[in-house]
Amino acid sequence: MRVLLATWGSRGDVEPLLGLALELRAQGVDVRMCAPPDFAGRVAEGGVAFVPMGFAVRELVASKPSPVEVAAALVAQHFDVVGKAAEDCDAVVATGLMPAGVRSVAEHLGIPYVLACFHQLGIPSLRHRPGQRPGKPFPPGEADLRVLWKIDAERVDALYREPLNTRRAALGLPPVDNVRDHVLTSQPWLAADPVLWPLQDVLGFDVVQTGAWIMPDDRPLPADLVDFLEAGEPPVYVGFGSMQMAGAPAAAAVAVEAIRAQGRRALVSRGWADLALIDEKDDCFAVREANHRELFRRVAAVVHHGGAGTTTAAALAGAPQVIVPQIVDQPYWAQRVAALGIGAAHDGPTPAVESLSTALGLALRADTGARAEEVSSTIRTDGASVAARKLIDLIGQVPE
Repeated sequence: MRVLLATWGSRGDVEPLLGLALELRAQGVDVRMCAPPDFAGRVAEGGVAFVPMGFAVRELVASKPSPVEVAAALVAQHFDVVGKAAEDCDAVVATGLMPAGVRSVAEHLGIPYVLACFHQLGIPSLRHRPGQRPGKPFPPGEADLRVLWKIDAERVDALYREPLNTRRAALGLPPVDNVRDHVLTSQPWLAADPVLWPLQDVLGFDVVQTGAWIMPDDRPLPADLVDFLEAGEPPVYVGFGSMQMAGAPAAAAVAVEAIRAQGRRALVSRGWADLALIDEKDDCFAVREANHRELFRRVAAVVHHGGAGTTTAAALAGAPQVIVPQIVDQPYWAQRVAALGIGAAHDGPTPAVESLSTALGLALRADTGARAEEVSSTIRTDGASVAARKLIDLIGQVPE
């Protein structure tokens, strides 16, 4: 049995899929991954067969192409790269930025297709508005969620329907009228922890919530990082992952000063924003890559952008959080962390020393730390295993 996992997006889209890949392999399934070339090394570390899909995410973000160009290019990659990689596979799992053509590939090959989401914002619901997309604006003051979700579908169609149906026609497949719902299928999977993101009021879909796909990570922390951790009280970690923080160029300086204002040491993760130390004082340390599962157990708090993976890792470690949300699902994660009492939501995407210090002061309170420890025991760690078993059952064949 062989499964293809396909995504195009940031690290937050790739790492959970790699967690599923490792679990599938543990259950006897051969796995192949299609993902952006940015993550070839990370996938190789897991020993999973890797097929680079198209253009590098980091380069594309920096070049700021039009959404129409990105949509057409992605559809082409789905049919050409994913299509070839899936030829000898028994099923395809897709996630990341609108995998519009992947279901068509599976349909053409006659194999099962699953769409997985790491948050609920792309799934129509009577509880929340659609996430941000380019295209037709919402009518001013419109509050009817059914109307807003209809416009959301129209936005997706405007970007993807023409290139998708052109490629489907070439394979002899009928046209698609509603690209968003076609991609989601009637039964999308939600790979998010039910405590951190409870499934609510879905509109017309039978969503399967598996729990978060957490990648096993037994990498030791770098020796110089361990030395820094052991040289004093637990520091506050700050990192913004794959966010380039163009709207907050002084994020590192602001964060370090806010951490110092709380009388704490600072641990700065460089990330795609290339955060750097602001001076040579010994109360700060910079790291490029580290095992979050191990590291977050040894810090006083985690300041981050609110990606699904970082939020889940910090919650699982029992580390209080401060989320400075930037895009898409991140404001929700910030609100949820605050609602659970395991951290604070910064007001807006651009931190100032005073505002971040205030949020950090809340996260560092003893009651917040105690609550974070309490909630950590409720976070499920079997999401990837649940998903792997469901996928094997869907294929209808137990591997020998």
